[in-house]
Amino acid sequence: MANQEAFLEYIKNGYTFKGEHFRLGCAMLNGEVVTGADVMLPLKTLNRHGLIAGATGTGKTKTLQVIAEGLSDASVPVMLMDIKGDLSGIAAPGTSNAKIEERYAKIGGTWSAAGYPVELLSLSHEKGVRLRATVTEFGPVLLSKILELNDTQAGLVAMIFKYCDDNKLPLLDLKDFKKVLQFVSDEGKKELEKDYGKISTTSTGTILRKVIELEQQGATVFFGEKSFEVDDLMHIGEDGRGKISIVRVTDIQDRPKLFSTFMLSLLAELYATLPEEGDMDKPKLVMFIDEAHLIFQEASDALLQQIETIIKLIRSKGVGIFFCTQNPMDVPASVLGQLGLKVQHALRAFTANDRKAIKQTAENYPLSDFYKTDELLTQIGIGEALVTCLSEKGTPTPLAATMLVSPRSRMDILNDSELDGLVNNSKLVKKYNTEVDSESAYEILNAKLEEAAERTKAEEEEAPAKKGRAKEEKGLLETIITSSAARQAGRTAANVITRSLLGALGLGGKSRKKSSWF
Repeated sequence: MANQEAFLEYIKNGYTFKGEHFRLGCAMLNGEVVTGADVMLPLKTLNRHGLIAGATGTGKTKTLQVIAEGLSDASVPVMLMDIKGDLSGIAAPGTSNAKIEERYAKIGGTWSAAGYPVELLSLSHEKGVRLRATVTEFGPVLLSKILELNDTQAGLVAMIFKYCDDNKLPLLDLKDFKKVLQFVSDEGKKELEKDYGKISTTSTGTILRKVIELEQQGATVFFGEKSFEVDDLMHIGEDGRGKISIVRVTDIQDRPKLFSTFMLSLLAELYATLPEEGDMDKPKLVMFIDEAHLIFQEASDALLQQIETIIKLIRSKGVGIFFCTQNPMDVPASVLGQLGLKVQHALRAFTANDRKAIKQTAENYPLSDFYKTDELLTQIGIGEALVTCLSEKGTPTPLAATMLVSPRSRMDILNDSELDGLVNNSKLVKKYNTEVDSESAYEILNAKLEEAAERTKAEEEEAPAKKGRAKEEKGLLETIITSSAARQAGRTAANVITRSLLGALGLGGKSRKKSSWF
């Protein structure tokens, strides 16, 4: 009993905050809930990023849902990357059942159903707001990194962007970029080399192949107009709750390069657009990336470095990023070290490698006098997790094995008619889902090449006429030259020249009496 009282005080001291906060659950000791040992999350430090991890079926998605609801209730906009397609239900109220009633009997408090203000977004032709960015907005640095180019090739991409900028050639989609690549390696090569430096056709060919590879992963639908404005992620609903934007990416989970392209573009745009905020009472936006291993498993070193850099810097803009994955080891150590909140659901120890991973995972959490962390990681049940976050002072809170609260929204997906209702009532769908095909580099260069081709054709058609005129002139000249008068004139001229030369040398002979007309 004394041990339980000490534990209660330990948790209360660690999870009592002055600023805004919301309840995540109630701490447990020896498998039993300790009444009053509430585990709270402070809004002030939720821009310090976070991790939700655990084996399949342990409740990760529901934890993500609970945190998203708490943020929305606190007027913080949320963005959810829905890889598996099971988060749309947050738009509809949940329904109570025996398990929820049993849970709240243990952790205390009351449960009430609530649906949340939701906007559906899509990177493809799924229902929802179309997300796009132009190639120009993406920029040469990010494009080079996503294409995994070497320094020489990246320099050429930067040169091409500069050339297009100087010559008013808008790069809106990948079709534009491919056309410029083809132009500078052929018809426009001399023009570009004159002002910008030498161009290697080998490099342009390599870049073109990598762009085609990106297109094969579906990037064509992402690059183009109308560009999505990040301000549209920051909306607050009419009832004062933060808008929850759900990006439906169920159809691109097998295309990690497109997924990484979108994430990098969005994070870079947020960083470039939002002002520096310093310490805020709550975040301006929190993003959740479900199945985060899809970003990291095929990412190049350059791409990982870019992600790490943005994660380090973007918190100063008031943006928090939460990764949801099966094992913390899926996240690179350089990124894992930046995550302030950790919610660890159960792990399974089926193999020696699993046991090794559990020991490594336990070492990422604060030491506790009340738990053997590595053992507890395999024992906690569904809807339970080990939790630690950052206090308002920026220090880690005590490790707490927590029975989590239940989501208030539906723990299932919306049906087709409900999805259609959301889309039909969306102002952003009307804003972004109209196809726009502005005149850009592709059309301008095609017109330029067609004009050059027509000019060449006209010159070729005029060539026979010129040749005929030249032949006529040549024939006339030959007639004149071969005539007797011409020959006589030639001899006379030669005699005059000869006499003049001999006279200059004093060899002209005796002078003759000049004739005169008078």
